[in-house]
Parts: sequence; C-alpha cells; structure tokens
Amino acid sequence: MAEEIETYWSEWIDFDKTNVEVVPELPGVYMMHAAMKILYIGSSINLRQSLLESISHSCINEAKRFRYMTTQSNEKMKEKLLNEYREKHGKLPKCMDKI
Repeated sequence: MAEEIETYWSEWIDFDKTNVEVVPELPGVYMMHAAMKILYIGSSINLRQSLLESISHSCINEAKRFRYMTTQSNEKMKEKLLNEYREKHGKLPKCMDKI
C-alpha cells in the first residue's frame, strides 16, 4: 500500500509577479483571495507557470494574496477543495465560472 505523504499549505503570499516567480515549478494546487474571500481554486502540473498566467486574467488579477501546496495528486486535491468550498458556501468561488 502506498504511503500517504503529508502536504502543507504555504503561508498566504502577496499576489504579484515577484512573489510568484519564486513558487516552485512543481505540480500542486493553489487558492487566490481578496477581502478574505476565495476567488479561485486551481491545480497545475507547474504552479509557477499557472500563477504567472493568472496575473493577466481579469477576474483572478483582483486577488491580493495566494497560497499553494505541492502535491502529485493535484487534480484530486482540487476536487476535494472545491467540494469542501461548495458544501460550506453552496456555490463555487467567484472566478471559477469565468475561466
């Protein structure tokens, strides 16, 4: 049986190009927020690239901060996070339907 590797979220980081450029180029998930509301939950095989692309997206670029978690199970983790968000709020984050 495969051993589960513990994964941890980064601290919340200011969302700007300088901070995004130090994010690892690894698979994982990320959350973007503004005014204490989650705007977007994403997953990627390259976190840095996806976050850099998000800077120019009209909805996501409203984000003030982001956090990320590296994981090989990025798609499963994204679905888990979205399900938890839906259960708590009854809808998807604001920018999820705009991508």
